[in-house]
Amino acid sequence: MTFLPVCERTKVRTSRSDADQGKHAHLIPLQLGDEPKGNSMKQIVNLKVNGVEDEKAVHTHHTLLEVLRSEYKLFGAREGCGIGMCGACTVLLDGQPMSSCILLAVLAEGKEITTIEGLSDPGKLHPIQQAFIDHNAFQCSYCTPGFILSTKSLLAENPDPTVEHVRAYLAGNLCRCGSYYKIQEAVLDAAARLRGEKQNPPLP
Repeated sequence: MTFLPVCERTKVRTSRSDADQGKHAHLIPLQLGDEPKGNSMKQIVNLKVNGVEDEKAVHTHHTLLEVLRSEYKLFGAREGCGIGMCGACTVLLDGQPMSSCILLAVLAEGKEITTIEGLSDPGKLHPIQQAFIDHNAFQCSYCTPGFILSTKSLLAENPDPTVEHVRAYLAGNLCRCGSYYKIQEAVLDAAARLRGEKQNPPLP
């Protein structure tokens, strides 16, 4: 199975039948009270979310987005389009941005999953988060977690991106409020902060 990052926007929707491949052997029937929709089996998977490994029994047809929200109560990843095109559901998988709405949760086993909730230290925002706040790089903020996580991946690959590189890399994240210019400035500011340079003042 090839994992397709958000920044590579020619997408193929993940087939739910992938969960039935032989390598996923630990299947258990639905428990009393479970909703029998679609595939009626659960699978024991070991997921590492924000640095913590945890064993979960998940429906084999559920996406990573569904499991993060229902099982882990992590609501930073949101569903927007449902087909992996808007970036609202972005999480990092082994450091790469991934549309969690089209990735089956069972296929994330063995991967390092990072959500927006795992980005900051207790009581201290990540420099990228702080830059977005300082530049007012959001309005409704529905898309903001996805933008921030994609930015983290971008700056890990290229600590000193150009404006053109920022625009190209974040092209898979959509902001329906149209805050693109402020987002662009926040990303460049965050890059400067992470390089240890003097931070850029927020735009008026």
